[in-house]
Amino acid sequence: MAEIILNVDVRSGVGTGGARAARRAGAVPGILYGGDKAPVAISVNEKDFRKSLYTGKLLGHLVTLKYGDETQPVIAKDVQFDPVSDRPMHFDLMRVDEHAPVKIAIPVHFRNLESAPFNRQGGSLEIVRHEVEILVQADRIPEELVIDLTNRQLGDTLRISDVALPEGARPTITDRDFVIATIRVSSAAQSAAADEAQAEAGAEG
Repeated sequence: MAEIILNVDVRSGVGTGGARAARRAGAVPGILYGGDKAPVAISVNEKDFRKSLYTGKLLGHLVTLKYGDETQPVIAKDVQFDPVSDRPMHFDLMRVDEHAPVKIAIPVHFRNLESAPFNRQGGSLEIVRHEVEILVQADRIPEELVIDLTNRQLGDTLRISDVALPEGARPTITDRDFVIATIRVSSAAQSAAADEAQAEAGAEG
């Protein structure tokens, strides 16, 4: 089961007025939806919500919702923040079966950039997709998708097949081995090479 537990209250008031009342009471309003049940307006103590949020394991992860003696596995799909104070203003939770597959976007991270051969050759990493949507069992959602750049060379194309997905997981795009990033000669390196060639031509002349 999930590491984070959100103790929620059911809100009687819905809409803007109900959300404002929840915030005045020191809570963050939210909506629980999904499955074969109707959406439910809920709220969570703001201090507890912030604590869970800043672990980095709330948004996009399997979480246990607790209401009284009842528990429900959910995924936090979205959190809205105040643009000025950065205070959490609203959140969305989706009901799931922890052993059933769900569609979710996972961030892609690249490791060992500094030691990669192309980096020493003036190459640059051009990222096409910063995240990839996969179909994965809810209790196996990964923190990140990792691509190791250790042996990557200039001209390499990094595709979804280069990513080790969790057991049983697959990308939602299935008709092609889509591109995640490419490795190209940087504009600075190209400019330096052109300047060098021009200087050599001038010397020969």
